[in-house]
Amino acid sequence: MATAAPSSFLGSAARRIPPIQCLLTFEALARLRSVTQTADELCVTPSAVSHRVKQLEQLLGVRLFGRADFSLTTEGSTYLAHVREGLGSLQRFPGQAAPTGRRRLKLAVTPTFARIILIPRLRQFTEAYPEIDLALQVSIPLLDVVAEDADLIVRFGTGHYADVEHEVIAHDHVTPLASPGFVREQGPFERPEDLEGVPLLRSPLEPWRTWFAAAGLDWPEPVEGSQFSDVGLMCDAAAAGMGVALVRHKLGAPWLENGTLVRLFPMDTPSPHSHYLCWSTGTMDRWECAAFAEWLRKTMG
Repeated sequence: MATAAPSSFLGSAARRIPPIQCLLTFEALARLRSVTQTADELCVTPSAVSHRVKQLEQLLGVRLFGRADFSLTTEGSTYLAHVREGLGSLQRFPGQAAPTGRRRLKLAVTPTFARIILIPRLRQFTEAYPEIDLALQVSIPLLDVVAEDADLIVRFGTGHYADVEHEVIAHDHVTPLASPGFVREQGPFERPEDLEGVPLLRSPLEPWRTWFAAAGLDWPEPVEGSQFSDVGLMCDAAAAGMGVALVRHKLGAPWLENGTLVRLFPMDTPSPHSHYLCWSTGTMDRWECAAFAEWLRKTMG
């Protein structure tokens, strides 16, 4: 005699189980946040991706994505956890551990921060998370020029970013630096007032007025002289004897350590700008993004 099915199964059997292709599409779109990339990963057309998601929402009777940026609704986040758990179980044979599939993390980083701070430490992350492939792209500080499809973005500025979630990852202090040859030719520099008439290298990233005010100088922001949108280039220009640069300690460290730049005064002051890690709502639901953010907090701490 046939054994009766459990009542819980009979209750749920009245509902239609969503097609596996709809579940796979939902998981991929929640992870990639791009119809085009989801279509490429699943080898289907973008319209098929949209159709599958709509079909799944109709079957469930809820909205899974709340906005055009594919951020998940509360119901979508809850269902995503169940879908991933179910798909993970289907990928495993009894007694086997879950496979560790490779993940791709796209990171947009400001140039000098990447070269001086991130790259020298990045091997620690890749060794700790060998299953994550990093794709680094360049963002331009203050201008907010970033790759639109970046998962995580390192920005440098005031932190007033209404379009994304963010947290500060690095504060710093600034101080005037110049090459030893420039100091010999233009010095001595014993007081802040000795900078009068000296070529000052300019950058919107580090306004001189911040240091002027801390030094007790009632001077306006310089409007003449060479200007740079990249701190690394400004340091190279200062090392070549073009003038005095106002540089953050962390980013200027390589030039100070190799002696191509020297401090002019013992006084420094906090920079009005900081480095921030930024992301769109829902990004931290992806474990690879959360893992990188946690690693960055620790390495910058």
